[in-house]
Amino acid sequence: MLDLNELEQLIAFADTGTLSKVAEDFHISTPSVTRSMKNVEEAFGVPLFHRTKNRIELNETGSMAVEYARKVLDEAEHAVRRVREYNARRKTITVKSCAPAPLWKLLMQLNGRYPEMTISSGIGQNEEVLEALKRQECDFAILPFMIQDEHFVIKEYMKEKLFFCVPKNHELARYKELSFQIINGFNFLLRSELGFWDTICRKKMPASRFLVQTDEFTMNELIKSSSLPCFVTDAVMSQGAIDTEKRVAIPMTDSEVNVTFYLAVRKKKACASVCHKEYTSFFDC
Repeated sequence: MLDLNELEQLIAFADTGTLSKVAEDFHISTPSVTRSMKNVEEAFGVPLFHRTKNRIELNETGSMAVEYARKVLDEAEHAVRRVREYNARRKTITVKSCAPAPLWKLLMQLNGRYPEMTISSGIGQNEEVLEALKRQECDFAILPFMIQDEHFVIKEYMKEKLFFCVPKNHELARYKELSFQIINGFNFLLRSELGFWDTICRKKMPASRFLVQTDEFTMNELIKSSSLPCFVTDAVMSQGAIDTEKRVAIPMTDSEVNVTFYLAVRKKKACASVCHKEYTSFFDC
């Protein structure tokens, strides 16, 4: 039976040319390497070396054995990696969402219901989320529209509304409601990883420029100190994220700002991840 460690020594011998160098690299004695070479030779059942009194070198068959040893070790490494990936997937719930707020809500629910699992999440555009769901690259998907597909269980998950948020001394602060048409052209603070919200804002305000912030702390500090407007949603405001003494949140009138999010999960999981879980039962809670 071939021993992987001895095959590694065989390859090292082919690369270095001396038993002593192999012994040094593997932190073992030279006689131990000599025994390993004999064991490999016995496992193949054919002579692999030319031996003289003070020298050993691979013969032609030994060179072929080295090439196969490399393939065996590559396959063994691949097998270990795939098994570990499979095991990780069985312990991981993957979520893709088109927006932050419904993702936050879902992560809290999943962490509470499956405390033994690792939750992996990401925010993307609608097309990316839908494609990940169809390709079984995620266990849960959140989208701003209903999909008709018999392979998925889908339910209405939550609603969210966009607001224009501005300092109270801003020229638009006097408005009771606003539209994208009115605010188009103003410069904005914008948080990164907003998913489809980012797309809507840029599409509806082509004349505006956006100061995009990737760090939440920096974004919050700029909202406190800057005169630039930003966007908030009712979900964010319910958590007290806006200082109402300094800023005012003005409702938007456009139909696009009133969003219903839908949660989708595959009925029968054909993918390897968490095959012992039936997530459709999550929809009962």
